[in-house]
This record gives sequence, C-alpha cells and structure tokens, in this order.
Amino acid sequence: MKMKDIFKYLFATLLVLYLSSCSNNTDAEQNFDQTPTERLNAQKSELNNLLLSSEFGWKAVYFTDNTVLGGYTHLFKFAKDGTVQMASDFDSDTNVYKSEYEVQLGSTVSVVFTTRNRIHLLSESDNYPIPALRAKGYLGDFQFLYYGQENGEIIFRTNRSGEELRFVKATANDWTDLPKNIIMEQNVVGGDDRPLFRLLETNDGKAIHKFDFSFSAVTRFAESNSIESGYTVSYNMGVGYTPTGIVVSPAVEVGGQKLTNFIYNSTDGSFTATGTNGVTAVIKYTDKPLVLTDDYKIMLPGQPVAWFGFFTDDYTVEAQTNSPLFYAELEKINASLPAGQSIASVEIYSNHAIGTFIYYTFVGRSPLQHHVTIQEDAAGKKIILKHKSWNGNTTVATPAFLASFDKYLMDPNGIYVKKENFRLVYSNTVYTFTSSSSPFRMTTWKLN
Repeated sequence: MKMKDIFKYLFATLLVLYLSSCSNNTDAEQNFDQTPTERLNAQKSELNNLLLSSEFGWKAVYFTDNTVLGGYTHLFKFAKDGTVQMASDFDSDTNVYKSEYEVQLGSTVSVVFTTRNRIHLLSESDNYPIPALRAKGYLGDFQFLYYGQENGEIIFRTNRSGEELRFVKATANDWTDLPKNIIMEQNVVGGDDRPLFRLLETNDGKAIHKFDFSFSAVTRFAESNSIESGYTVSYNMGVGYTPTGIVVSPAVEVGGQKLTNFIYNSTDGSFTATGTNGVTAVIKYTDKPLVLTDDYKIMLPGQPVAWFGFFTDDYTVEAQTNSPLFYAELEKINASLPAGQSIASVEIYSNHAIGTFIYYTFVGRSPLQHHVTIQEDAAGKKIILKHKSWNGNTTVATPAFLASFDKYLMDPNGIYVKKENFRLVYSNTVYTFTSSSSPFRMTTWKLN
C-alpha cells in the first residue's frame, strides 16, 4: 500500500473517532445541560406536584427506629397554599389538624412541616415513652428528604437518621377508618378476659417453630424468642396498627418469605400473616407459659430470705410485663382509699425472720402485712400462697380496699414465678409473679 493511501485510511479512522466523540459529548451535554440549582428546582417542582397529585392525600406508617419502637400511621392532604391537613394514630386523638409545610431547597429537596402538627409528637425530645429514651423522645423527624418515586410511592429519607420513609396514596377509607387503629391497639394489648401468655408460631411449609411473645403498648414493640433448644432464632419487631390487624417492621421472615401484614381474628384474638406454599406466622394465646422454670423454688421454705418489690413511683411501674388487669387493680385500690392516700408498693418477703408475707405500703396511711405460707406445686412449677393473718392477727378479715387485688396473689391454683432476662434501669434482677388462672401479672425487682 502506498504511503499516501495509508495516510488516507488513518485520516478516515481519526475522523470517525472524532465524530463519535462529538456525538457522545453531545449526549453528555444533553444529560448535564442543567446547573445543580436548576436540577434542584426541577426536583422541587416535581415534589410539589407529587404532593398535590393524590385526591385523598398520602399515608405513611412511620417506624422511627424499628429496633426499639413501633410504627405510627400519618395521613397528609397537601394544598397549594402551603397548608396540610394531618391526622395520626399516635394516640386516641385521630382528629384532622391543619398546619403549614414547605418544599425546601438545601443540599437536596425536602418537605418540611414548618408549624406544629401531629408529626411533631414523634420528634419532641421531652416526650418519651420509656426512661431509655429520655431526652430523645420517639426518635422521629419532621423533615423528609426527597429521593424520587417508585410504583406510585414517594420515597423519602428522614433528615436526622436517614431512614427510608414511603408515602403511599391514601384513600377516603384511610381517613374515615383511622380511629379503628386505636381500637386495634386494644386487641393487640389484649383484654382482661384473654390469657396472659402468647406465642408466635411460624410454619415454613415443612416445619413449625414456636417463640414466646411479649408486647409493650408504650413503645409498640414486640420481642419473640425461640423456646426450642438449639434453635436460636429471634424476632424483635416494631408494630403498627391497621383497621384489620397489624403491620410489623422488620418483617418476620419464614421460609424465605417476608411477612409484614397480620390480620386479626376476633374469635380467638390471634393475628395471622399468610404467605404462599403454606407459609404462615401466627401470634396467638396460650393458657400457660411456654416454658416452665424452677425459678419459683427460690421462695420455698428452707431457702434464704428473698425480697421482691414493686413500686408505683419507680421503674417497676413501667415494666412491659405488668398486665392491664394488674394496673386496673392498683387503680381500684386508690379509688377505694380516702383522698390523699394511695398505694405505694407491693413487696413480697419469703423466709424472713418474721415469716413469709406480702407487705403493702401506702402514701398517707400505715403499711399492712399479709402473712402467708407457701405451698409448692411441683408438677405445675408454681407456688400457692395460703392465708395466715393480717399484721399477725388471725381474726382480722382482708381489708375491703385490698380484697380485689390481694385475691390474685392468693390464687388457689397458684402463681408462676419467673426470673426475667431484662433489667429495669438498675442492676437488680427482675422477677415476675403471674396468676395461673387469671390475666394478673406483677413485675418486681429482687432487692436482696
């Protein structure tokens, strides 16, 4: 090939590469023909239009931190004038309130609820559900960073913690049915007529596994641990209420399927999540603890003195293991006492120098000692408390204002005693006393 022909081919090749480069550069210029400010303004306009686009507004179930707290449903109806109608199931007040919002520009685009409304209840540091969250509140936010949309949902991340939060289009029923979430809360807590003990039962289509289940209404959080030896799976989850059941986060994963929506059965009080191919997860009641322990033996005659205490002005009153019936009975005592008097503590002493007794203390009146004996129910792994006297006087009847409460500790079918694996702020070991024939449960510190 002649040298001039070689130059022709080289020139042609370079020309093709140049034109191709120009074409690519043109595409890049088209992709980046906006300044950062222009792109943010376009996103701002996009988010504004999205917020206004849903006829009945938007719904978000906000799990602020699903390692300690549950979910709170919020409904939003945005208006062009910068106002928003809002309702939530944070508490029993599910009314709709009006406030203001802005779509703001910063390092990204965000929606900010600029004046106080229901969403702010989750972000107030002085409004906290448990001592561990003192000065932290419910760990929530009122500014959400816009990250786009997917399948008709608006994707946000919270400004403080970076948690994903999705707005889904609300329906008319979402607004009218929101009070049903509060009714469902009572079903999750369980009525006085329901057994105290619950379990989570999973079925992966091949095997069934059982887990204990405890729920705290204050934090909307549930803990569930396997009761099977050698099977260490646990499910700890935040719980949100719906008109027909609950939604949980993180999901309960069974057989490779993630189950989040549990439907309530009013007949037996169960909640069931259903997957495919026989996969299910069911939260249901049982009449006795899933695992019976020998923890009660610490109180039997011949053992060292043991002192257990529940106090109305300290952390034991906040224990999630206390039952609604127990709290109701405390209120009943206070309602029966004269003005200025109230129950202060319920303490149980076993094998004390003066015997075994239940020690009731009060604000505004002298304490009372209910002396008892302890009988072992070895088969049922329980203790049975038998009446001896009040303050050493065998002829005195049970004080009327204490009779309703005291009968549960004197359950003739016995009481379960459980050493808990959690603490109530302090290092003291925690014990729970549970009536075996009624939903009465009291949690105490062991004080010696």
